[in-house]
Amino acid sequence: MKAVHFGAGNIGRGFVGLLLHQAGYEVVFADVADELISQLAAADSYRVHEVGEEPAVHTVDNFRAINSKTDEEQLVGEIATAQIVTTAVGPHILKFVAPVIARGLAARSDDLEPLQVMACENAINATDILRESVEAFWDGSAGQLGNRAVFANTAVDRIVPNQEPGQGLDVTVETFHEWVIDRTPFGAAAPEIPGAMFVDRLGPYIERKLFTVNTGHASAAYFGYQAGLEKISDAMGNPEVAADVRAVLRETRDLLVEKHGFDVAEQDAYVQKILGRFTNPHLPDTVNRVGRAPLRKLSRNERFIGPAAELAERGRTPEALLKAMAATLRFDDPADGEAVELQQLLESTGAAELTERVTGLAAGHPLFESVRGLVEERQASVRA
Repeated sequence: MKAVHFGAGNIGRGFVGLLLHQAGYEVVFADVADELISQLAAADSYRVHEVGEEPAVHTVDNFRAINSKTDEEQLVGEIATAQIVTTAVGPHILKFVAPVIARGLAARSDDLEPLQVMACENAINATDILRESVEAFWDGSAGQLGNRAVFANTAVDRIVPNQEPGQGLDVTVETFHEWVIDRTPFGAAAPEIPGAMFVDRLGPYIERKLFTVNTGHASAAYFGYQAGLEKISDAMGNPEVAADVRAVLRETRDLLVEKHGFDVAEQDAYVQKILGRFTNPHLPDTVNRVGRAPLRKLSRNERFIGPAAELAERGRTPEALLKAMAATLRFDDPADGEAVELQQLLESTGAAELTERVTGLAAGHPLFESVRGLVEERQASVRA
């Protein structure tokens, strides 16, 4: 069995690639990073170090590496004969890997089972995004796309921090992981991946992960940055920051319970597990790394505006989430391009225009005025 995985970075090697390897697949890593691909091509194996409760070390072998920038024809051939294609490249990169996936699908033999395609990204329904991009490059000459591929959405969760210098291909990750896959597109032919969980309704799990793990992690980063702290574990060790993060997750818990019918006690236990992960002292994760890309994190369907807007639509003022958004507006890391752009927008753009442009909220939405007020407050401090 063979799986082609786009994205040979830390998440690709330390999470998706590891689980595919453990499921018995030969993994073909595809990436545009010349040095990384050269290292993988020259290596027989690498190790994944799980740190935290019940630490472990896993050795990954039986893999190959292809430079998707310079060896596209070879990559097309690999996709044409694979059973699975996965990605961990970032949602905005999916449109760039779609053309070669389309070519690989067109090159598949008619007697092969449909390729199983899953985008493992921090985005809601990322595989749908990938499929739309593949469809844009599908001319129909090779038949119906649905006869060549099955596209299934997933929800993925594993903290993979910045790595210590000198680790080479080895990756340090937390012990916890969750890869939830929508079973329904596969029918009776779902892949066997022991480390993954297949469900019939993925939507609730996607939102539970996004509005708990991602919302909580980003909240810890921005509150921690505001408090002058360096690491996420330091931020969660600060009583005021920890209290603010817990308040945020109480609001998202209430939404998830009301919207999806999660059991309150079950969701509270999930929140406690997540908070415990954030305090893991073995993960050298920084508030600057977790806080990067604040513009994306403030967008309409992301971790702050998404749940806050739904709470506002239900008649509730999301005070803790608004406080987290205010901290996000203060994220001023000169090493992060989006943070720099956000601060420039705060100086040059009117509050109402900026609110609509960044958050996607329309004037008249029940959350709009609250967020506009936060923008005005931050603008006043920037311009003072």
